[in-house]
Amino acid sequence: MKVLITDPIDDAGLERLREAGHDVETAYDVDGEALLEAVADANALVVRSGTEVTEAVFEAASDLVIVGRAGIGVDNIDIDAATEHGVIVANAPEGNVRAAAEHTVAMSFAAARSIPQAHARLKTGEWAKSDYLGTELNGKTLGIVGLGRVGQEVAKRLDGLGMNLVAYDPYISEERADRLGAELVEFETCLERADFLTVHTPLTPETEGMISTGELELMGGGYLVNCARGGVVDEDALAAAVDDGVLDGAAIDVFAEEPVSPDSPLLDVDDIIVTPHLGASTEAAQENVATSIADQIDAAFAGEPVMNALNAPSVDESVFPRIRPYIGLAETAGKVAAQLLDGRISSVEVAYEGDIAEEDIELVTASALKGVFEPLEWQVNAVNAPQIAEERGIDVKESKRLQSEDFQSLVTVTVGNEDDSLSVCGTLFAGDDPRIVRIDGYRVDAIPHGKMLVARNADKPGVIGFIGSVLGEHDINIAGMFNARRDEEGGEALTVYNLDDPVPTDVVETILADDRMIDVKYLTLNGADDDEE
Repeated sequence: MKVLITDPIDDAGLERLREAGHDVETAYDVDGEALLEAVADANALVVRSGTEVTEAVFEAASDLVIVGRAGIGVDNIDIDAATEHGVIVANAPEGNVRAAAEHTVAMSFAAARSIPQAHARLKTGEWAKSDYLGTELNGKTLGIVGLGRVGQEVAKRLDGLGMNLVAYDPYISEERADRLGAELVEFETCLERADFLTVHTPLTPETEGMISTGELELMGGGYLVNCARGGVVDEDALAAAVDDGVLDGAAIDVFAEEPVSPDSPLLDVDDIIVTPHLGASTEAAQENVATSIADQIDAAFAGEPVMNALNAPSVDESVFPRIRPYIGLAETAGKVAAQLLDGRISSVEVAYEGDIAEEDIELVTASALKGVFEPLEWQVNAVNAPQIAEERGIDVKESKRLQSEDFQSLVTVTVGNEDDSLSVCGTLFAGDDPRIVRIDGYRVDAIPHGKMLVARNADKPGVIGFIGSVLGEHDINIAGMFNARRDEEGGEALTVYNLDDPVPTDVVETILADDRMIDVKYLTLNGADDDEE
């Protein structure tokens, strides 16, 4: 597979990709048409913050499987466009968490004690001891905006230094905040109570400029530290607030535009400390994020869960071996159900019974949706299947039941519309041997693989022989079959045939023309070649 790297990453990540047998190509500082040309045949794209991955990139890269961000922030990647094109977006949130947290703590101390300013003056020969009266962090209140991974690490470190913690984060529970020793408060309250305010939010349309003149005035003194993303804090407003004494100082590692312009007002205020986006700049952090992204690219190529996928279901590494066989089973059940139901699909329900109901099954459900939509000729995978369902107004339900009457685990995919519905049930024999065990209420034992013919007919003598004769006349060999009836003798029956050869449309029509036949569908599964043409 071809992996394109457009921003520099640690050599450990490059080596891991090459050792896995991939073709690794670096193309740094490309953009515009050059980027579109470079990515055209790539299977994976690795970026940092320097590459803008826009909708045009996804349009140009038809073979792209995954975009890996060697770091945390993904505001330079159009995730909606990635999802529409079925491309996984993954980041490396753990690799530089500690480095970013430690830099935030260092910047807090530097601002509180004016360390860079005193250092610079001493270097020029000034002994300016009396000009710098610092602030102790002990006993002060730390306001944390964004209690995610980095925010939590900052909380742990500064809580240990005797600070009182308040936090604003609408996406975290009070229980989690309590465990970190932080009081969860509203945004304005966090600003008003903070002696030191640290920012740890991504840059989104909602967070852009979220701290500006009015918010800084609420702080009424104190220090602001931003080592998260540029653009969250209004830089002009911050420079004015510190220069006018509204704030005592600030420490900034990230900027709205990088490299920062020499004309930035932040550079002209003595009590604002600036560093050139050093939050993740440690040897350990750079190696960790590079190898993490390499591992996730390998997982994506292998069809395994990508642990830090942002737009696709992911699953804990310890859980995956238990659910892995059910991923293909659910996809196949969905594919069979969609091909057997006549008419459009307006609803999909995926039900889990038995042991599988105790697992994290989000990825299994996404795979079932992928199977449902594939026969409808939509470009679909587990990444964009849930979005496709939403866009097309298809009602998706998921249910669990810990008991199963007949099987240790059972996965049922039901597709329906205003007029009808149809269910396909699957299970695993001998650990990971998939079987379709019910179709629309008929008990069967069908191997869901290759070429299959599903025939529903009146339960009368000679029907199976008739179908076998028609197939034989066209040199179509039957590899296996299973016949069942749902009602009493003389009702309806259903037969599933596993075949060695494709069934042309005219053969299906010949079988269906017999007045004993109710429905006949030819299915192809698991990439079986179809030579009807």
